Amino acid sequence: MIVGHSPPIQELRDRVARIAGTTFTVLIEGESGAGKELVAREIHARSTRRGGPFVPVNCAAIVETLLEADLFGIEDRIATGVKGRRGKFEQAHRGTLFLDEIGDLALTAQAKLLRVLQDMCVERVGGQTTHQIDTRVLAATNRSLRSLVEGDRFRADLYYRLAGVEIHVPPLRARREDIGALVEHLASRYRRVRQVTFTASAIETMMAYDWPGNVRQLSRVVERVIALAPADVIQPDDLPDEITRGRVEPDEAVREETLKAWSSRYVRLVLHRCDGNKRRACEVLDITYHTLQTYLDTNSLGPRAMESRARPLREVESAVGH
Repeated sequence: MIVGHSPPIQELRDRVARIAGTTFTVLIEGESGAGKELVAREIHARSTRRGGPFVPVNCAAIVETLLEADLFGIEDRIATGVKGRRGKFEQAHRGTLFLDEIGDLALTAQAKLLRVLQDMCVERVGGQTTHQIDTRVLAATNRSLRSLVEGDRFRADLYYRLAGVEIHVPPLRARREDIGALVEHLASRYRRVRQVTFTASAIETMMAYDWPGNVRQLSRVVERVIALAPADVIQPDDLPDEITRGRVEPDEAVREETLKAWSSRYVRLVLHRCDGNKRRACEVLDITYHTLQTYLDTNSLGPRAMESRARPLREVESAVGH
């Protein structure tokens, strides 16, 4: 599930919906940890192939000498002790093959991959016959393939075979207003282990951080807090030092917009916990219906208004319950 309501995420979600209905090869670009595999799984889940397998392959982890056998398969008994098996392409038949970090493939491997993408058939190592495949390929990279082509480190013909239908996954720092929703989503995975609540100040501290590791780093931070925080109400001091000390200080305009976005998320979170009952949410937040609707419709109120008109988060969660 793609979490968030920021403009970059709304655009990403719309693009995924349009692409999922096709059978085209897709190139997914984005920084490490930004969620490229999540996007690939979403495309598969929305496609007509959703009943088939989704087979992920980390190209950076494949030993070059084993590449053919891993991707294309190997025939039985071509050498002593070798058992035949299908490769990843055949395993993904009538489904989706996700080639992650494709920019790390060696040039020789790229040539073999190009041939398979063109013909959509594979020949297993040691075999004499070809096997037709019906596999949709989604490729991902955290590097610019165009730059690699210009540096003679990626085949131009393979690049043009992959490029054309592209998706860019935004880094977390480009959608800071989604951090509150992401934290809530990540923490919900561990409700059976421990139920914690992040205060508004903790969320604001996290929104001010640059997140070089993107959502993957955020996930680990949430796990760390759940494991080590002394209390169930998470304060900024419960966050790792790199979050509180290494944060980026935005200018006043950006800070105001960021806090406004969190205020809107805060109201929507309370409304969600009230099962969509706006009257109940107004009572919990101690605000008028008009003020609630303003948050939901325009996000026009600033952080000072939020502080003055809404009750503190700890009181809200006591009233609403977990």
